Amino acid sequence: MKNLTLFFVFGFLLLLTFSCGAQPEKSAGKPAVQGSEQVAVYYFHFTRRCITCQAIESQSRQIISELYGDQVSFNAFNLDENDGAVKGKELDISGQTLLIVRGDTKINLTSEGFMYARNDPEKFKKILKERIDKML
Repeated sequence: MKNLTLFFVFGFLLLLTFSCGAQPEKSAGKPAVQGSEQVAVYYFHFTRRCITCQAIESQSRQIISELYGDQVSFNAFNLDENDGAVKGKELDISGQTLLIVRGDTKINLTSEGFMYARNDPEKFKKILKERIDKML
């Protein structure tokens, strides 16, 4: 009986070793974010949005266009749509997010967007400008 138990334990361990070895290798660290070194601002949202969510997008788009023109890109993605889901996965985003990206560096401004985009747009503009200027 002892030999039979030992045989099953050894067989289980052997099976576990070979089954785990066949899995694709996962790369360590975070995925590459962007090939270029241009600063980009991404706003991720869902189809159903409140007025504050809409204000974050419109204020961010306006501020970036006004202050930086073509020097900084702004892109909004709907996470409920395929292209938004793909880009969100690439940047490791799973929900509503305002993100500044340059290379592997990411700055999340979601909280600031919710606090100031609708109620204090000047403060939101100042924060966005500070963060982007540091990355240029």
